[in-house]
Amino acid sequence: MKKIIFVSGSVRSGKSSFAVSRAKEFKKPVIFIATCRPLDDEMKERVRKHEQNRPKAWTTIEEDMDISAVIGKLKGKDTAILDCLTLWISNLLLAGLSEKEISRRIRDFIAALKQTPASVIIVSNEVGWGIVPDNRLSRVFRDIIGTLHQRIAAVSDEVYLMVAGIAMRVK
Repeated sequence: MKKIIFVSGSVRSGKSSFAVSRAKEFKKPVIFIATCRPLDDEMKERVRKHEQNRPKAWTTIEEDMDISAVIGKLKGKDTAILDCLTLWISNLLLAGLSEKEISRRIRDFIAALKQTPASVIIVSNEVGWGIVPDNRLSRVFRDIIGTLHQRIAAVSDEVYLMVAGIAMRVK
């Protein structure tokens, strides 16, 4: 049975590890969709560490812009982990896409989630619990992520908030 699972939380809260453990429970081939665009050595090292925590038999697809296309190609025998939405939105903003175009891509992504026969585990960072950012780009990013999280949670079968490595089921 297909499930959409949304895992959110702060940085280093255990989101990715939890997503990996949940994906193993499905006992199906896993496709890891990585949205990170490693531009420097430090980020490349982070990616390497994440890869070490995944089983070698899993397929990794690196897609930093058009995640809807990847979701649209999933089959019913698949389980996918999408890690993560915050990097995806960052990539879109830094590529110069307008808020209108980003909204369209979000709509396409949600439509793809609804239509795919695969189970999908979505990872994202909570970013709106701190101070109000002092610049427009950061405020736009925060607002897009907050709205995106609400829309993903609405279509998800399960929603988890990770706190200090503990998964708290929200939905």
